[in-house]
Amino acid sequence: MQAWKHFKTITAHRRIVIKHCFKCGIGWRGLMHDLSKYGPEEFFVGARHYLGDRSPNEGERADYGYSKAWMHHKGRNKHHFEYWADYDPKTRVMTPVKMPLKYVIEMFCDRVAASKIYRGKSYTDADALNYFMRGTKTRAIHPDTSALLLKLLNMLAEKGEEETFAYVRRLIQKGDY
Repeated sequence: MQAWKHFKTITAHRRIVIKHCFKCGIGWRGLMHDLSKYGPEEFFVGARHYLGDRSPNEGERADYGYSKAWMHHKGRNKHHFEYWADYDPKTRVMTPVKMPLKYVIEMFCDRVAASKIYRGKSYTDADALNYFMRGTKTRAIHPDTSALLLKLLNMLAEKGEEETFAYVRRLIQKGDY
């Protein structure tokens, strides 16, 4: 039963991401989005720790103090800012790296879709922004990546999907970032 609920949740989420990515002009990224969640390393853990209103990775973390499924996922999915960290050649300290535009846009679509799935009928266009703002103090993300994502989330909250997706399409066409 938990496996079926988990499957339905990740599939509904993925469908929304695909739809949003096409609207933003990066359809291929949508089609490739989160395929690792269907593999055994992530799927069975997600089913076992299914929560329904938030990521099952939180359940795995509560049980073990870390999430192997999340570590697997972020290491294979470039739309997560956590993927984009490397050792700085000068300091030899792990440092956030600026994300390529297509992955920032996919991350934006992912965050909006997750808000829609987890908030359900209570969803508003400000939800993804509110979630992003709650993690500000603990997030290690490149400043340029953070600024662009914040700009898009604010635009969504203030102007809605249609205007925000149109802006993103223009941004991609110009290659400005």
